Amino acid sequence: MRKYLLILITLSPFYLYAQQRPADLVYPLLDAANSRWFYFSSACRPFGMVNLFPDTNIGGEWDSGYRYAQDTILGFTHIHEWQLAGVSIMPVTFTDASLKSVVQNKGSHFSHKHETIKPGYHAVLLDRYSIRAELTASDRVGFHRYQFPTAGSAGVVFELGNHLGPSDILRGGFRQISDYEIQGYMVNGPTMRRPKECPVYFSTIFDKKIKSIVLYHDGILTHDIKQWDGTNGKILVILEDAANKPVLLKTGISFTSEAGAARNRTLEISHWDFDAIVKQADARWNELLSRIIIEGGTLQQQQRFYTDLWRSIQGRRIISDADGKYTDLTGKEKVIRQLPVGKDGKPQFNMYNSDAFWGAQWTLNTLWQLVYPEIAQEFCNSFLEYYKNGGLIPRGPSGGNDTFVMTGASSTPFFVSAWQKGIRGFDIKLAYEGLRKNHMPGGIMSKSGYEHNTMMGGGVQVYIEKGYVPYPLTQKQYGQHEDGAGMTLEYAYQDWTLAQLAKALHKENDYHYFLKRSTNYKNLYNPASRFIQPKDSLGKWKEPFDPLLYDNGYVEGNAAQFTWFAPHDLPGLFQLMGGNDTATARLNKQFELSAWHRFCNEHPEENPKFVSNKRTWLNYSNQPSMQVAYIFNYTGKPWLTQYWSREVVNQVFSGLSPYTGYSGEEDQGLMGTLSVLMKMGIFQMTGGCEEDPYYEIGSPLFDAVTIQLNPAFYPGKAFRIEAQHNSSMNRYIQSAILNNKPLSSFRFRHTDIVKGGSLILNMGDAPNHNWGIE
Repeated sequence: MRKYLLILITLSPFYLYAQQRPADLVYPLLDAANSRWFYFSSACRPFGMVNLFPDTNIGGEWDSGYRYAQDTILGFTHIHEWQLAGVSIMPVTFTDASLKSVVQNKGSHFSHKHETIKPGYHAVLLDRYSIRAELTASDRVGFHRYQFPTAGSAGVVFELGNHLGPSDILRGGFRQISDYEIQGYMVNGPTMRRPKECPVYFSTIFDKKIKSIVLYHDGILTHDIKQWDGTNGKILVILEDAANKPVLLKTGISFTSEAGAARNRTLEISHWDFDAIVKQADARWNELLSRIIIEGGTLQQQQRFYTDLWRSIQGRRIISDADGKYTDLTGKEKVIRQLPVGKDGKPQFNMYNSDAFWGAQWTLNTLWQLVYPEIAQEFCNSFLEYYKNGGLIPRGPSGGNDTFVMTGASSTPFFVSAWQKGIRGFDIKLAYEGLRKNHMPGGIMSKSGYEHNTMMGGGVQVYIEKGYVPYPLTQKQYGQHEDGAGMTLEYAYQDWTLAQLAKALHKENDYHYFLKRSTNYKNLYNPASRFIQPKDSLGKWKEPFDPLLYDNGYVEGNAAQFTWFAPHDLPGLFQLMGGNDTATARLNKQFELSAWHRFCNEHPEENPKFVSNKRTWLNYSNQPSMQVAYIFNYTGKPWLTQYWSREVVNQVFSGLSPYTGYSGEEDQGLMGTLSVLMKMGIFQMTGGCEEDPYYEIGSPLFDAVTIQLNPAFYPGKAFRIEAQHNSSMNRYIQSAILNNKPLSSFRFRHTDIVKGGSLILNMGDAPNHNWGIE
């Protein structure tokens, strides 16, 4: 008996976390001290319109939202999205004497000791009022449960104006619908990125009777008000019979109308069972997270993996109503449109708000289209709705219109990769029409970052004529990121991806045209400096030249980083450099030089001057360096991919703390997805855009990873990656077996996965220089 007890005690730490569900392993506080307005999440569903959580800072797009190191909650806001905010409310207690001061400044101190956060749920004690607040959500409804104390009157403050995150709330209003319900709206003012007003509507119903409503406006309290419209106002909804009792309220959200918000509320949560909605949110998260099952690794490694995966399936959020209505702001006037519905009367897909797909070719293309193909298909259909309405397939829409965030046609690889992987539930004829338009003058390549009113800053006409985008493009700047060398490299790669789709659709002329354009990156390789280097409109190299100088011709990067941006033609790039061995030596040296600052721009404690000026040889805190560890596979040195990819995981994507996580901007799932893929040990250099796309092998972090395939899209049940004898030292592949056959290559095809099967890797502590060579 003592023997078995000893075994149980010895193994118990493993079982404590090995038996946990994926949703239980998520650590929502990762990097929360450094969060951006839309970064943090708690009470929400995957891609949900509602992202409900406490705000500790509301003063801007950056360094706002839930900031872990700040100790005062200012409100519970329902909309935390790319360039959008709205419906901030706060439960309060007050006396007649304190009423005005409470409404003026409703914030409350809180402690993390009295806070519980998990996917789909947030609970916190508001110290100032002794109120325990609990939050959960459906896709379009925020559900609140407040436990008020015995003393004082109870109410809820609604902010209808002022500033909230990225937006000035220009005006707002409300009206009391019944003894239990109010409806209202607030208008997000234009931003530099989103140039049009965007209204958000709400419908809130309480389970306690409304006693009265007090308006606070211009320093004056007005009692017993039933409706109001104006600027910089807020209301206090006073409740009856709330002392020392749980109070429930449901807030439906819509971008179409107050009626739409009420309809969303009744369709999604028709009852008052708060705990049931918490369980539903938890089940939905766990369902999606369980599409990937990992085995082995430490508890912290498992927690970080599922936190990264959790981040990959949110941030980009629904903006259409439950019945399929949505707001189109692509034209001069707001238009309410209707999504197509199926036989069940439900919308066939949702419309989405999204930051840029800049870098998605190395992240979302692979993860979503393999593990969540239904989501990838929805985004394709959503982006085609934008095209039908406004004439352009967007690269980062907000509030019903494109923001023209970043540069190029970053949506093209996403569509192409989806099609090449057999995701066919969208209109490919319409998609090709829109994608081709985007690559020509008058398309989205004509626009630089946030260029709303002209089509000059993208320089695509000059790119076609000269074979590169000059830097500077002109004396006038039309938008942001007008960095000719970086833009040229992006355009060349995106042209190659469009050529692959043209080939698949038997458009031979287009195939050859865009394939030729895809070689334009070579026009900026300077043999003298041995880097991709900007040229001006006269063809002169930019001088003086500094390969570590940030921006100045490169989009959020430098020459050292961008020179490796030819994922579609690495053999051609290596030839320019002098061959595979020269390319290997150069890139390996860059990794060695980058290791001391942990491969990121965002570790100033190592060398403040060097890193704060972003003078780094590689940068895994942003998108331009995402692919570099996998380039060694193509130089004929796959063991260096195995070594350096594991080093990046260890140094960049292993922390588990509110004060660390992504060493920069997580960008709505892009960096979280990169972390997931690197730990799974798979990557797609071309973004998965060739016929029957390739997956390249890295160095899996875990002993086994099982991908549960979606039977509506793929014939197989699951694909399993096993890394036998895996450890921190045993990171090198000695041999491989793919679907019961020896694999000597570092890559395999999409069809090898989706039919179901396995990849078995035999790992060791020394490189096998004979494996993976092509």
